[in-house]
Amino acid sequence: MPNLENLKKQAKLLQRWHRDRYYPVAVQIRAALPRYRHLSDPEILAAPFKLSNAQELIARQHGFDSWEALKTGLKTMPEQRAPIPSAATITATAAQLFVSDIKASCTFFTQKLGFSTVFVYGEPPFFAQVRRNAGRLNLRHVDTAVIESARREREELLSADLGVDTEEHIKQLFLEFQAAGVTFFRGLRKEPWGARTFIVMDPDGNLILFAGPGS
Repeated sequence: MPNLENLKKQAKLLQRWHRDRYYPVAVQIRAALPRYRHLSDPEILAAPFKLSNAQELIARQHGFDSWEALKTGLKTMPEQRAPIPSAATITATAAQLFVSDIKASCTFFTQKLGFSTVFVYGEPPFFAQVRRNAGRLNLRHVDTAVIESARREREELLSADLGVDTEEHIKQLFLEFQAAGVTFFRGLRKEPWGARTFIVMDPDGNLILFAGPGS
């Protein structure tokens, strides 16, 4: 079980995030506290949120009905020796694409490229993540282009590089996207170093490389 002092600090942090209008905390509040479940993110962030509310949220996240029940539960738990920490291992990575319309971008990746939406944050949305198998892409809203389009195309400045394991799979993926009417910046080809690649351009001009081994 976690240390009570650490839980108190977590509760204060949640209250500060709410005060600072940090949108992701609204998701936690709505999921844990029933009286907030009918409210939108802006409504939650505008509503009163006391330290006692944050403590109740922490308690419910740990399986208790109230902060008092959590404190009682901690006292009755046998003391456990802290595990020896192992070396930190990175288990996932995600490229970040800058887009002008989060909803339109999610639609492109799900309907054209076969991704699924992992999450969408904000009202209106300003951040999202999509994935296909182990490939993840973060989508970040911007009002103006981050990279000048002519330079990006001239210098082939990639926003993401996604790979498959076999030559057959890269061919299948290219044919799948072709059938879906995807716009290719560059078609399937064999590179001098042996890989087979193609590049897709999303609606915001981001260049996404798909690569697999060649024969």
